[in-house]
Amino acid sequence: MRVPYSWLRDYVALPDGTTAFAVADKLTQTGGGKLETIERVGEGLSGPLVVGKVAAIEELTGFKKPIRHCQVVVTAAADGPGSAADPQLIVCGARNFAVGDHVVVALPGAVLPGDFKIAARKTYSRDSNGMICSARELGLGEDHDGIIVLPADSPVGADAIAYLGLDDEVIEFEVTPDRGYTLSLRGIAREAATAFDVPFQDPAGIQTPEADDSGYPVRVEDPAGCDVFVARTVTGIDPRALSPLWMQRRLQMSGMRPISLIVDIANYVMLELGQPIHTYDRQRLSGPIVVRRARAGEVLETLDGGERRLDPADLLITDDSGPIGLAGVMGGASTEIHDGSTEVVVEAAHFQATSIAKTVRRHKLPSEAAKRFERDADPGAAAAAAQRVVDLLVELAGGTAEPGVTVIGAVTRPAALTIPWTYPGRVAGVDYTREEVERRLHQVGCDLEAAGDDDLVVTPPSWRADLRDPNDLAEEVIRLEGFDRLPSTLPKATAGTGYTHAQRIRRRVGTALASAGYVEVLAYPFLGQADLDALGLPENDPRRITVPLANPISEEQPSMRTTLLPGLLAALRRNVGRGTADLALFEQGLVFHPRKDAAPVAPRLTVERRPTDEELASLDAALPRQPRRVAVVLSGLREPAGWWGPGRPAGWQDAIQAARIIADACRVELEISQDQHEPWHPGRCARLAVNGRLVGHAGELHPRVVAELGLPPRTAAMELELDRMIPAEEVLTQAPGISSMPVATQDVALVVDAAVPEHDVEAALREGAGALLESVRLFDVYTGERIGEGRKSLAFALRFRAPDRTLTAEEASQARDSAVELAASRTGAVLRS
Repeated sequence: MRVPYSWLRDYVALPDGTTAFAVADKLTQTGGGKLETIERVGEGLSGPLVVGKVAAIEELTGFKKPIRHCQVVVTAAADGPGSAADPQLIVCGARNFAVGDHVVVALPGAVLPGDFKIAARKTYSRDSNGMICSARELGLGEDHDGIIVLPADSPVGADAIAYLGLDDEVIEFEVTPDRGYTLSLRGIAREAATAFDVPFQDPAGIQTPEADDSGYPVRVEDPAGCDVFVARTVTGIDPRALSPLWMQRRLQMSGMRPISLIVDIANYVMLELGQPIHTYDRQRLSGPIVVRRARAGEVLETLDGGERRLDPADLLITDDSGPIGLAGVMGGASTEIHDGSTEVVVEAAHFQATSIAKTVRRHKLPSEAAKRFERDADPGAAAAAAQRVVDLLVELAGGTAEPGVTVIGAVTRPAALTIPWTYPGRVAGVDYTREEVERRLHQVGCDLEAAGDDDLVVTPPSWRADLRDPNDLAEEVIRLEGFDRLPSTLPKATAGTGYTHAQRIRRRVGTALASAGYVEVLAYPFLGQADLDALGLPENDPRRITVPLANPISEEQPSMRTTLLPGLLAALRRNVGRGTADLALFEQGLVFHPRKDAAPVAPRLTVERRPTDEELASLDAALPRQPRRVAVVLSGLREPAGWWGPGRPAGWQDAIQAARIIADACRVELEISQDQHEPWHPGRCARLAVNGRLVGHAGELHPRVVAELGLPPRTAAMELELDRMIPAEEVLTQAPGISSMPVATQDVALVVDAAVPEHDVEAALREGAGALLESVRLFDVYTGERIGEGRKSLAFALRFRAPDRTLTAEEASQARDSAVELAASRTGAVLRS
């Protein structure tokens, strides 16, 4: 919210000498608004800068562009009758002004923004003693098509810096979603008055006429979506009337562009009171105004020229011709105010915040009005805002206010709360007096009634719909009394048992992956169907069944994730795009799967006591299933190049090895076999299992997925469900002993079908070799004509050792033969001769 400092002072009697920086600092301390920046409007501008009147214009020819040599009167005396002051001679190329117009003149010695110094000089063979200024040259905007033409009543010779408000300052505040009332000068002024403990003049505190039956007819068919609707009518408006300069400047400093008098007045009142206003050309209305939900197939052309296909959930403003506006968001083109409008119907209504927010996201149509309704605009300001618009139209446009006043609905205030007056002090740990608590709640706008000796019945004002809980009231007292009053105390750690078994293993997994060269990332836990489409998941894949978000941050990712891969791959793509190609990333996190038997609504638990076991169980029953997973992605070189030789690119083997690292950290045995599972390459995908139970997959991503996501070729990934890897109890491993006995090595080469997994052959050798086997290692795989088509030769090195003696050759050979025999019976292996 941009707040011109001079405008703010209209409503707050700030102490003399108070600067914009002091106001911003005070509001930041009290939580009334967080300072974004303070902008000095005329930064880098110094005079003499005056209001001038064009006395004569000489058109110069013979140049590449039209040039004018102007005589401009720049003294106040010269504007009176009979004055003989000499005008200034100025060369100008603009053509949007004429003799008699009032303009802004920078005289020699002036400095314009950008350190542009003005001096007398000769140009186009003429003397030029200054410059006639455009808006961009004065830092008022980007308009450079022509110079600024001031109203005819602007005082010639006056200081243009003060006249145009170029010595003003603009304070920009960040507005949090729960404090929508600060999206107005009224709200910021109230906070400033409270912070400085000075009087506040409420711009909404004006007299409004009573409702009657002679106003413009309005019918509200959805009172839940629109609880207040005020309509007023003004006729006899002069379509040639222009917005006064003071209004244009305030709109510009607030970040809005002046358009026309009627539109400017509506925007001005919205900024002033926080109540969005919509104006209709009455001659374009057909019948009564109706507020209702959209019907199937209805279409609306909005003021921005877009054609909106309406949803049945959209709240509409309609007349006999059909939809004429998206309620609280944007009006329709059919009833738009235009240059010839002379009769205006003013709408000041209050719409349900949730309904407006959903319409904005549905149509991707943000607006200043919707921004305020989404944050619960004040329903009590509607009548005052309508009256303010009418008064300005009468005063500035020469209109006549019709006596009829239409008011539908009634202003409702938030529900009353009963709290002990000591409650804010208990929350803050500060001994506030009763007088302090009551005074601060009164300043917020609450009505108080005593209930017994200690309790207060607090009714929040209509503009504070966010005050719904006793803690909200406590927060208001605490922030206004000052956060500096809160004592500084160190938290006391409660005695505990340390990490749980699962927590220790999860930390061990993270440490193991980091030690292996992986970098941990944290991705947003959201995704959309487009992310799952990019992974090539089939339509019936369980990962496509997601938990939707009630209020998603992005419409592209409206659901909770069911896999870690989209976030990891997005991080990888982002880093590759910024020049880092050799990457090994991992993430541990939850995924979310809906439960078929989940409760429709989660219970809201109190914060005053510990929830009961039944309450926790009911809360858990409403939550989706949330298993914890771990995933890795790799691209580029896994081992860098150097003097030792060329680098080794990452591949599917590294993704499988990452799963082995995790299994070792969990102290479980990982079973690996070939599989086909999206989004992996069908020939380079491994199935990961523990005790026969599927835990995940690893391998190289499918080329289509790589191309769709813009990833480097041969990108590899692994994802497994970590919860299934964690044993029920901690598995203690015995460190291997160091034997002094010599080792006996036996090599065997077994020929098997090409489809037989090496893992199955190795497992059979281990089991058949018996207790003397120390290790088995596959060191060669051979395929070729010598062993036949569809066959492969696997060469294993078997190491045998006894802890208490030296093995004989017969013992080692017998153990080897037993291993080969079992491998032959299980896998059909034949000892290669």
